[in-house]
Amino acid sequence: MEHTHAPEKFKSASGTALADRTLKVAIDRTTGTAERKRDIAVAAFPEFTAARDRGKQIKDHVIAHLDHYLVEFERNAIASGAKVHWASTAEEACQIVIGICRSVDARSATRAKSMLGEEIGLPHALADAGIDRVETDLAEHIIQLAGDPPSHIVWPAMHRTREQVSVLFKERHRQPHETEDVPAMVESARRELRDKYFAAEVGISGANFLVADTGAVCTVTNEGNAELTTTPPRVHIVTAGIEKLVPTTAHAMAMLRLLVRSATGAELTQYTTFHCGPKRPGDADGPEEMHIVLVDNGRTRMLVEGQREMLRCIRCGACMNHCVVFRQIGGHAYGGTYPGPMGAVLTPTFSGLDKSRELVHACTMNGRCQEVCPVEIPLPALLRGWRDRSWREGLEPGSVRYGIGLWAFVAQRPALYRLGTSIAVRAMRLFRRSGWINSLPLAGGWTDKRDFPAPPGKTFMELHRARRREKVS
Repeated sequence: MEHTHAPEKFKSASGTALADRTLKVAIDRTTGTAERKRDIAVAAFPEFTAARDRGKQIKDHVIAHLDHYLVEFERNAIASGAKVHWASTAEEACQIVIGICRSVDARSATRAKSMLGEEIGLPHALADAGIDRVETDLAEHIIQLAGDPPSHIVWPAMHRTREQVSVLFKERHRQPHETEDVPAMVESARRELRDKYFAAEVGISGANFLVADTGAVCTVTNEGNAELTTTPPRVHIVTAGIEKLVPTTAHAMAMLRLLVRSATGAELTQYTTFHCGPKRPGDADGPEEMHIVLVDNGRTRMLVEGQREMLRCIRCGACMNHCVVFRQIGGHAYGGTYPGPMGAVLTPTFSGLDKSRELVHACTMNGRCQEVCPVEIPLPALLRGWRDRSWREGLEPGSVRYGIGLWAFVAQRPALYRLGTSIAVRAMRLFRRSGWINSLPLAGGWTDKRDFPAPPGKTFMELHRARRREKVS
């Protein structure tokens, strides 16, 4: 099943997702487990609040001095033997990567999971250049076989159940599994990928952190695939957003304590690796060349357009695991590289607010995403900022502007407002069935997919006055 990035189709895509019961099972399995594990990990880490404050301070400090740390990182990365490239746009970043691949006559490239790679469209660029792309992360391998984009930034294949994966592997693997259990399916993927690690001329990874004072690149995985992607090939290419910087290794470790607990509920991932330059004389293994592509792609624009706090994001996925909207529709409905609350903030930067206006309204503003964010990004406030801008730029449809204008006219006249609400709550009683309303004129956007809780038959002010009279009596 092919999915295209089309945030402007959010409403229709979310309707399709809501009707997909198998998708709901897959989402519940993953996000429910993630939420429980995070709760346990945070409860077992009494210093979490203090660590969170420190993480926020580290990121804010780097963002405020981004130019300084970028220059320092470049200097130290070059000193370690790496080559540093700068890309202002996604297209420029892809051109740099393809140019490096062609310079070594690469026919295939292994790739460790990287949302930055997805953001810049690197999978498509490699395909267009005729370079065989081998996704090495198990979930990325699944969605590559299925032809899907990622639906989550930590679990890219969360939209597929293990039963669906079993069918997929039996169709596409040379030696598929024989028993219907997860270890057997993992072993099947291992057999499929193993030879490709050693045949690839180029390995491409992202970066969880860039360490300024050493020029090192930190990657975090649970499968060890990143190490097999970056070590055997002759060339290692890193693509990383410029906001990934931290001043020192100690700061990277402080951020890792937050990242892992928030993402998977563990204390530390299985594999945390610091890559510092290519292979040196006497090293047993490693790439002959290491290239680091530092990507802007709208990040400096975010600094001046009121999105500075979003650059704190460490891509843990906690916001979407706890989002009541994401947990109903999954990631593909958002239509962008990044789904969930973080995606609703980032996609307008990458795709334009005119194409993603619906995303900034796909939020109940309950604030749960900010509560669980390990660096306290004020996601609801940032979404309100986009909504305000959408209104100011005239992007809201005429029906919305007319409706809000009518509501404002009534709200500014208390007597008229009380009369209208009194009539409305009493009229809604006609549609009530066992305390719920499953169909309501002018509210099909709600009742088409879920029931509406029936009001008690009186307005809030009427109930408030009755309560006061009871207290007096």
